[in-house]
Amino acid sequence: MSDENPVASRRRSSARPRVLVADDEPRLVRSLRRQVEGGGYEVLEAPDAASVRKQLRRDPEVVLLDLKLGEASGLELISEIRGSCPQAEIVVITGHASVDSVVACMRAGAFDYLEKPFGDQHRVLQTLQRAREFRGLRIRNRELEGELDRRAALEGIIARSQPMKRVVDMIRDLSSNESNVLIQAESGTGKELTARALHSTSPRGDGPFVPVDCGALPEGIIESELFGYERGAFTGAVRASEGLFRSANGGTLFLDEIGELPVSLQARLLRVIQEREVRPLGATESIPVDVRLIAATNRDLAEEVRRGGFRSDLFYRLRVVSIEVPPLRERPEDIPELVKLFLSRAPKDSPVKGIEPDALQALVDNSWPGNIRELENCLEAALALARGPWLLRADLGLGDHSAPSATPPEGIELSLEAYEQRCLIDALKRVDGDVKRAAQLLGIGRSTLYRKLVHHNLNDS
Repeated sequence: MSDENPVASRRRSSARPRVLVADDEPRLVRSLRRQVEGGGYEVLEAPDAASVRKQLRRDPEVVLLDLKLGEASGLELISEIRGSCPQAEIVVITGHASVDSVVACMRAGAFDYLEKPFGDQHRVLQTLQRAREFRGLRIRNRELEGELDRRAALEGIIARSQPMKRVVDMIRDLSSNESNVLIQAESGTGKELTARALHSTSPRGDGPFVPVDCGALPEGIIESELFGYERGAFTGAVRASEGLFRSANGGTLFLDEIGELPVSLQARLLRVIQEREVRPLGATESIPVDVRLIAATNRDLAEEVRRGGFRSDLFYRLRVVSIEVPPLRERPEDIPELVKLFLSRAPKDSPVKGIEPDALQALVDNSWPGNIRELENCLEAALALARGPWLLRADLGLGDHSAPSATPPEGIELSLEAYEQRCLIDALKRVDGDVKRAAQLLGIGRSTLYRKLVHHNLNDS
């Protein structure tokens, strides 16, 4: 009897690379086990398709797969293994190898094949070693691609100014973190770009990024869009929908303009965050979801909590980490780079080659109440109307674009409510009452603008 510590023995065993032998011939499996274990591997066995699926949970590095495993098709199992255990390499074992079957296996995702019987032990071990080496290269390649994606995500944020450098530093600091994040910023400052960078640089970067504008969705369909619904759950539900939470499973759900979420739905969202599961409309059971939430708002949510317009418990669940993206007027150093970026997107047939220094200075000096979105729209219009190869100050159409005063005039109550009302009136005046353009200027959806107009009794203006 060995005096070896059994715990230490198991640790050494689990440290060995795992090979799954999927074959329904016991004698062959025993022979393979002796050869493979002699090469320093831990061997898992699966005599049928159900056992294969179970053993895949133990993350084998290589699968030796019989092309005829009981009633199951080897080709179908290759695709299934590729989907559920993508890092494993597959080596097909068959006693009836043909060119067509080998080609079909390779196309399905197999690394190599071995013919029965396995008289040459060295060939089996050499094939396993090559499969593991190829697996290591694939993993390293994905890591490098992920690193490039993370760098590209950060390089996509223009940050010449100190305020934006601090934002980028915070995104970088959160790259190994999956906490919920609340982005607080004015409309048009690039909240979604920040959210995408947070997602791309996180451990969930390979998962889906699903954005939803809470302010653009009509109140009656927000619940079904977020949580999904079963067929027949309501009139018009002719087919089931998984909803945005399940679409983002394994990745990030970006809830833009979270401050527009109706109070009636805030309790439901809080429950989903706490329980990590959703119940679609019309369903009797909840479905687990694995989602990181990034929310964004142009409102002062802390003030909304004090006023009773936003649940405090939901606020603290969303604001595990808070990032404030500065408005464009506080980062004028970034404007030349933004201008360069937007001009580079000009149509190929555009005659414009650049911008005059005087015109660029006018852009830097402007207050941009609509932030980056307004700057981009301004340059798009200038490119469309420019007559020469260089944009001039006159091409920019800069009128009185000064931001509304932070101090309301005499007779107006000093409050966020009054300030919002003045912004709405100012936006509508600038676009001659065009609601669509006013919503674009304010960086909100038209349905959100209509709700605000009704709230402030401006719908008849």
